[in-house]
Amino acid sequence: MLKASCASDRGPILVGTWSFSLAAIESAWTALGGVSVSGDRPEGDSESSSNLLDAIELACQYADLDLGVDSVGLGGLPDSSGRMSLDGAIMESPIRFAGVAALRRHVHPVSVARLVMERTEHTLLCGDDADVFADRHGLAARKLLSDDAKAAFETWEASRQGGDGGPLDQRTDGALLGLRPLDPGLGSEKAGRLFRPNSGREGAAPAGHDTIGVLGRDIAGNLAAGCSTSGLPFKVPGRVGDSPIAGHGLFVQPGVGSATATGTGELISGICASFVAVETLRRGGTLLDALQEVMRRIDELGPLRPHHQVGVIVMDAAGNVASGAFRPGFLVATRDEGGGRVSGPDLVHRPEDDGLPESAREGLAKNDDPEPKDDV
Repeated sequence: MLKASCASDRGPILVGTWSFSLAAIESAWTALGGVSVSGDRPEGDSESSSNLLDAIELACQYADLDLGVDSVGLGGLPDSSGRMSLDGAIMESPIRFAGVAALRRHVHPVSVARLVMERTEHTLLCGDDADVFADRHGLAARKLLSDDAKAAFETWEASRQGGDGGPLDQRTDGALLGLRPLDPGLGSEKAGRLFRPNSGREGAAPAGHDTIGVLGRDIAGNLAAGCSTSGLPFKVPGRVGDSPIAGHGLFVQPGVGSATATGTGELISGICASFVAVETLRRGGTLLDALQEVMRRIDELGPLRPHHQVGVIVMDAAGNVASGAFRPGFLVATRDEGGGRVSGPDLVHRPEDDGLPESAREGLAKNDDPEPKDDV
């Protein structure tokens, strides 16, 4: 049953993918603003829109710097060459959008993307030239590979050289080793490590990945979205997922709605998941219709692997929100005038797929004991 919020007197709202995003959107809440002491709400203007973009950017920046999150920014894991690369995007409309891909020297891809959107007529910069662009606009460069991430890479690389394979190696039967994210929620100290099973047991967990996607609506009704990610861990160098691309990892259509997607980027890009969700709204569909259409199209792609997952958040023009996931394990964070909270998705397309994916049984993680502890 859909549980979209339907308050009659809607205030500003920020929504983020995964439970770790709650701290991020909380950190950005004051930038978004809300009801004044007198109870008045300001009229829509460019300053209000700018405040919304500030809030989206600040939320993503917070996640970029959170070392407890193994899928974004400084907490993320490198590619198969041992180098970090970051992707991100920000969007107000189909003509007010920009993304950056494969940053190697700047920790805030959404900040670089915002500069591209506001100071150029382009929509996507990639690789070394994106870093050079950030340099020219005064953004400080820094080392992106953390000590923990470097240690995780060295362990992974040693296991590959030792013949044990790695999370991205192909088996002889052609099946890709699983990396489906499972969000253990805020009750776990490992909440930002999406591939640790929520079993109460310490032990090996695979190297994780996934995106922070943030949707926002201000008190004037403006919509915006942002995405930031370090991408698939130990990926082929140069791989770019859905996050920096309009219609894939995020999409905003003023007066209609917005969406962000997270999970297996290749599946999300294959169906333009965020665009499909918003386009369903534009054609008169409900939030539930939008979620079901995305999940139906994912299902139609053909046989899916145990690690495949897609989570989607959709917001309509009025600020109503709903979320869905292809399989269990996805959580959503919300911050509005009622406070901050984490909740499960409104729709799970395959609720029967509730067992631990292969990725939750063995693999690599940062700061893990070498041997699993007994169940408590």
